[in-house]
Amino acid sequence: MVLPLVVLAVALCLALAGWAAWFALRDRAVVLRQLFAAGAVEAVLVVQAVVAGVLQAGGHAVDGPLFWGYLLTAALLLPLAAVWAFAERTRWSSVVLLVAALTVAFLQWRLWIIWTEGA
Repeated sequence: MVLPLVVLAVALCLALAGWAAWFALRDRAVVLRQLFAAGAVEAVLVVQAVVAGVLQAGGHAVDGPLFWGYLLTAALLLPLAAVWAFAERTRWSSVVLLVAALTVAFLQWRLWIIWTEGA
């Protein structure tokens, strides 16, 4: 895992969370542009998983089940939130996207800790 990818993922998640919070405060539902932004975060997470897999295969010691569990959870949260937000056409869709984006940002922090501590 490379620090710039973690920083990029966290920055995108926090921007998405801020956007979703703004919509929630204004009593608005999620719009398609926000789901595209969540897709951009997801693309960064996929690149991050590939890089982590290559580095781990190259010999980097890490607690595999814990690390990959966090990574899988982070990768699944935004698509699940997007489906929920698409189905729920009220302000709560924005709240769901906000919570998911903040959770993914937190999981990125935990992934970095796990990665740097090694096995």
